[in-house]
Formats: sequence, structure tokens, C-alpha cells
Amino acid sequence: MLTVLRRVVLTVFGIQLAIAIGMSLVDSYRRRGKKPKPFPVTAPTEVPVGDGTLTPYTYGQDLFDAMIEAIEGAQRQILFETYIWKGDEVGERFKAALAAAARRGVEVYCIYDGFANLVVSPRFKRFPPGMKVLRYPVYPAGLRFFDLRRYGRDHRKILVVDDAVGFVGGYNIGSAYATEWRDTHVRITGPGVWDLKRAFADFWNLNRRRRLRTSERPLLLETASTWEPQIRFHRNVPLLWMFPIRAMYIEAINRASKNVWMTQAYFLPDQDFVDAMKDAAERGVDVRLLLPHKSNHIVADWLSRGYFSQLLDAGVRIFRFRDAMVHAKTATIDGTWSTVGTANIDRLSLTGNYEINVEIIDPAFAATMEEIYHTDESNSLELTHAEWEARDLHRKFTEALLGPLRPLL
Repeated sequence: MLTVLRRVVLTVFGIQLAIAIGMSLVDSYRRRGKKPKPFPVTAPTEVPVGDGTLTPYTYGQDLFDAMIEAIEGAQRQILFETYIWKGDEVGERFKAALAAAARRGVEVYCIYDGFANLVVSPRFKRFPPGMKVLRYPVYPAGLRFFDLRRYGRDHRKILVVDDAVGFVGGYNIGSAYATEWRDTHVRITGPGVWDLKRAFADFWNLNRRRRLRTSERPLLLETASTWEPQIRFHRNVPLLWMFPIRAMYIEAINRASKNVWMTQAYFLPDQDFVDAMKDAAERGVDVRLLLPHKSNHIVADWLSRGYFSQLLDAGVRIFRFRDAMVHAKTATIDGTWSTVGTANIDRLSLTGNYEINVEIIDPAFAATMEEIYHTDESNSLELTHAEWEARDLHRKFTEALLGPLRPLL
């Protein structure tokens, strides 16, 4: 009996996996040669917050120009961390700027994720000796393959230049992200920069001994102890079993009294997260969720649809961004609270990967985030309850069949 049951389970899982792989291959074939259409963006606007400023970016070319300008103006130190670093025109531009900074005597530290860049040419990943580079390995667990804390990817995107300016958000480095993807990053000045520096240094020092073939010295920073009370950074650190970003979201949603507006690239939450959104909508809060109409991961799209019925039943409004990939990970609540970061609403980000989100308590910044949301809504289609219930039977069957794969993503 146990043998039969085991075979049935393995067969069902195998079918699910085969369908997921087949869908991905077909979607990849259909996308060949297709370019996303232009989409509306909100121009960067500097917002004073506490003793510093925050500037959200929603168009990659604007962001990359600002980041390169900061790198070229560096005098003492550059801390650069990214998940994906393409070996294309934009990737080469960043590499050249960082190498030039190192040649003029600036300390340059770089971190990139090995798994995310498997397809990048090995030649691109050869760096000048003046740059200190940590490649987070494809397989980080080593001999401790049963230790789940060691499987997290480095999904963070950070740039800090001197004590002057920092950048954090969803943008990876590559030409497609400059013009074809809708994402969100934020530029930070003031005391918040020191917290970003600490976040980079903590990851570097946590991994340097096992990953670096060069200097074994820790990255020691001289930063002020001043805190910016309106800005807080939340870091997921799987090796230390720390995952505060999920709790940050749920607490903010539970406190909401007016509106919860979220933009997410992938939406695969646990049921507690879904319940928080439903409870807010049922008590009269204007809860909106903006997702890509078609993301770059078709399986994630199908899996996320499994939550739509209960969200729509509770009164949550769902918008789907047209003609381009929206990769932002943001939210704004009650005209006061906002977050911008690297964490998606899925298991991999909330309980698996190294992530970082900045939490901002400021009405002026929240107003700017609401303006960005309205701009994105103008390029979105709202999914109505009637439209969702009228979907084809084969779509309902596929959603149900793939449902058990949700905990894996």
C-alpha cells in the first residue's frame, strides 16, 4: 500500500513538474524576438525625509545614470552588490566605472550571485586586481547539505558611495532593465546611508572567509551611530534564520485603516499573508495589488492565480500591468507608510533568500509612492470578479494541478 501511494505521489509530482517545464519552454519560444512596449513612468523626485532625502526611480536608464554618476564621483569607497550582473553594454559600463574608481585609489568592493549569473560569460567575470570581488557561490551549502539555512541566494541590490549616497531596490544590472522593465529603486542620502553600509559589510564579513581567495581582512566601517527614526532597513539573513520583511509587511497591513497599495513582480504568499490582506479589505480598507499581466516566469503567474478567487471575494482589487514586466517590490499604506526593496512576496524571498527592504514613515514620500502607483494603474487592466469567474475550464484545471508547487517558490 505504501509503495502504491509513493508511486502515485511521485507520478503526480512528476506530471506537475513536467507541465511547469513545458510551459516555461513554450513561453520562452513565444517570447523570442518580441520587445516590450513603452510604458508610462514617473520622473525621479527628491523627497526630504528626516535629515536626508529619498528619490524613487521607476525607469532603469535614469537610475543607472545616477548610479554611474555616483561611482564616478567616489573619493574613498564603493560598495556594490547585485543579484544579476549581465555582461552586456550596461553591465560593461558598470564594470568599467568600478575598475576606473579602483585605479584612482578608491576602495571598491563588489558582490554578485554566482547562480544568477551562470549564463554570463566567464570573461566578463574576470575583474582587475584592484577590485575586491565576492562571488556568492552557485552551491553555498558545502558539505552541510542538510542545513536549509545555507541555501539562500543573494538577491539584494545595493550601491553605497562614500558616506554620501546609497541606492537599493529591485533593479538588476543589464541593458534590458534600463528600458524594458518597470522596476523601483530608491536613492538615499543622510543617516540612512550608514545603515546600508552596515548591511553590505555584514554580508561581506559573513561570507568572506569561505568565498574569497584574496584578502581575508574583514570589512571594517567607521560609521556614525546616528539613527534616522523615519527610515528602517529590514534584512533577511537565512544563515542566521532572520526573516523580518514578512513580519514588516503583515504588521503594516494589519494596522491599515485607509488603503494598502502593493506592487509585486511575483505573488506567492503564505495563507497568513493572504488573510491579512483579506481582513483589511473586509474592514473597509482599499486594498489593491498590482502584478505583471505576463511576467518573465509563466509558472509563477499560474501559481499566483490560485489566490485570486479568495482575494477578489474579500474585495481586494487586482490590476495587471500591460505590455512590459513590472519587477517592483513596493507598497504604500495610509498615506504614511511605504517600503521599497528587493524581496518578492513569495517563499524564496520571505523565508529563503538574502533580501533587504527599506521602510519609510513619511507622508510626503508616501504621496510620491501613491503618484507612482496611479501612473502604473494607468497602464494596467483591472481584473473583475465576473471576468475571473468566467475563465476557461482548462485554466481552472491547470491552476489546481500546479497548486501544490506553490510552497516550493
